[in-house]
Amino acid sequence: MTGKTVLITGATSGIGAHTARLLLDRGYRVAVTGRDETKLKSFLDETGHPDRLLGIIADAADWPATQAAVTRTVAHFGALHAAVANAGFIPADHPRTIADGDPELWAPMVLTNVLGPALLANAALPHLESTGGRLVLIGSVAGLKNSPANLYSATKWAVTGMAENLRMYATSRGIGVTLVSPGMTDTAFWQGGVPPFALSPEPVAEVICFALGQPAGVDLNTLTIRPVGQPV
Repeated sequence: MTGKTVLITGATSGIGAHTARLLLDRGYRVAVTGRDETKLKSFLDETGHPDRLLGIIADAADWPATQAAVTRTVAHFGALHAAVANAGFIPADHPRTIADGDPELWAPMVLTNVLGPALLANAALPHLESTGGRLVLIGSVAGLKNSPANLYSATKWAVTGMAENLRMYATSRGIGVTLVSPGMTDTAFWQGGVPPFALSPEPVAEVICFALGQPAGVDLNTLTIRPVGQPV
């Protein structure tokens, strides 16, 4: 995959940002999206590699923005070899539940976490078919293990199911599909309450790069990465 192009949504911080930096270090061309123009500019300035890094303002839950991000990436770099649906959202009232949370805060999470990967798949699959590329969906251990009345978990269960039904569609078209499900990871997700044993984002980024680096004809479908000490 060295020298090829990868688009990562929601990549101005956390797992997405570490993945972008790792790919750039290994010779890839990388396009990243983010909703916050200031954060995106800061990421581009500090990361460097202006000849191989493209920043695009886009909301992963917005169809015209997602379609435009894919189109611009292909126009800028000439092709698309992989797309990583990394953008994720958690409401301000987390970890309150479906029973006692604020329903007015839920829509952005559901749209970003569930609609977002589907929009990226729709926009990217034709390009990935032409390059024999790969679609990576970032799920969660919360999408493999239930917890009581947890809507965030339900959105990640949706991603788990989407990865498999996309794989069934994509495999006959020469496209690989990988679900990467991290456990507790030290990102802004935890809003300051990071468990002491949480993973740093770097090992998760390594796993994503491992999936992207598979040779032609290999479809690596499911990768789960937890920190030692996480019982669930």
